[in-house]
Amino acid sequence: MSQYGIQSMLKEGHKHLSGLDEAVVKNIEACIQLSTIIRTSLGPNGMNKMVINHLDKLFVTNDGATIVNELEVQHPAAKLLVLAGKAQQEEIGDGANLTISFAGELLSHAGELIRMGLHPSEIISGYTKSIKKVIEILDELVEEGSETMDVCNKEEVVKRMKAPVASKQFGQEDILSSLVADACIQVCPKNPANFNVDNVRVAKFLGGGLHNCTVVRGMALKSDAVGSIKKMQKAKVAVFAGGVDTSATETKGTVLIHNAEQLENYAKTEEAKVEELIKAVADSGAKVIVSGAAVGEMALHFCERYKLMVLKISSKFELRRFCRTVGAVAMLKLCQPNPDDLGYVDSISVEEIAGVRVTIVKNEEGGNSVSTVLLRASTDSILDDLERAVDDGVNTYKAMCRDSRIVPGAAATEIELARRVKEFSFKETGLDQYAIAKFAQSFEMVPKTLAENAGLNSMEIISSLYAEHAAGKTKVGIDLEGGVCKDVSTLQVWDLHVTKLFALKYAADAACTVLRVDQIIMAKPAGGPRRGDQPAGMDED
Repeated sequence: MSQYGIQSMLKEGHKHLSGLDEAVVKNIEACIQLSTIIRTSLGPNGMNKMVINHLDKLFVTNDGATIVNELEVQHPAAKLLVLAGKAQQEEIGDGANLTISFAGELLSHAGELIRMGLHPSEIISGYTKSIKKVIEILDELVEEGSETMDVCNKEEVVKRMKAPVASKQFGQEDILSSLVADACIQVCPKNPANFNVDNVRVAKFLGGGLHNCTVVRGMALKSDAVGSIKKMQKAKVAVFAGGVDTSATETKGTVLIHNAEQLENYAKTEEAKVEELIKAVADSGAKVIVSGAAVGEMALHFCERYKLMVLKISSKFELRRFCRTVGAVAMLKLCQPNPDDLGYVDSISVEEIAGVRVTIVKNEEGGNSVSTVLLRASTDSILDDLERAVDDGVNTYKAMCRDSRIVPGAAATEIELARRVKEFSFKETGLDQYAIAKFAQSFEMVPKTLAENAGLNSMEIISSLYAEHAAGKTKVGIDLEGGVCKDVSTLQVWDLHVTKLFALKYAADAACTVLRVDQIIMAKPAGGPRRGDQPAGMDED
């Protein structure tokens, strides 16, 4: 059969969708599907999703980024939204949910406009004008006096951190944000802009509850000490990456032994050699030896004799973090360490938390660079969710170190933006004024979703919000517990300016990108193993 048209040009088995109905509308529908899934998890009363990924791992969470990561979205247009959400998660660490649901809302309005007969390019130009206007308005809504902030002032930090943490763990945000604030302030460097998220670790232990959570200045290793010595105070630390053991030599040699004495001497020389090495380490002043690989029995025996505490850290990433905590340099082979290469700890002890042996390394004085939040909860999935809340808190701290400006939260900012952008659309003359009006309408999604997730009447809430804002009260938002509209500054619900700015910007960009597509051409998928499958046995880090 002879093929004709585009069929004859491309390989068989391909798909080709073109035109408004096939490509644009289908793309928009796919994106709306995705944002409908994510949207119900927006805000503090957001519902949890149960996602089971291809490895049969169960996730119970309302964290937008985790959900879309594990969903394995197949549709190319919906993937664009997922990428926008991921970009937001990596850039700011919070607001991925807002990005995806807002982009979906923009696209669903764009779909209505296309049915009315507008061309996608007019919608795009309207959306582009709107997002420029939104960025201007956001700058005006910034709370006065929030430009400068002492990042070591716990009150200020908690004030900004509460909203992101509450959206993950509503009702426990006070306990969690003060924990996270403590951990972040401990590791904040002289120049806060250099704050490294990796320096706040999370250690999870089953059992207990939120009130048992603590912050440790230093590290918590989920392993026991190797020898019998379990405690050390104010000790120097030597770190050996290659393991503490007699190493087999590179060359093979044969030893001919004639009589029993030589055999005894042979064993003795090995012992003497190991003892010499361990003694050299002990003489350098080190009281604690940390090994990156196995610890030999004989070496351990001499460590005990010289009263050295021995730790084993098998993960090389953990080992690096340990070196950062104590300020040591990891040495490759067992030899006498230089005084400069030694690290220092205030106390190192093995404690038992919930039946697990944990080595806690504390470093209070020095320019301590790692702190650990010990989380306790009853089940694994709650622990994972707590960890996500802590991650969001830490990322928010990083964002506020760079830019500490805040805008009113609880949908107050969104309603104000909707009102102002709507006014702006009346001044436009072209066809893109309809697109701008729809852009303004899309902002209503936030208060509507917040109200619906909390079981309130969304229409009443939105109309009363508009009424308050029209009267000039720009800081009025939703009080979810009381189910009424209140001034946000009394509720202390603030959002970071950067989070909002990037979320809306990425959403608008993603929506415009989807609208710009007019044809989809998909080749026949190749056989063989899929790209991006991780080879087995990879480390988590």
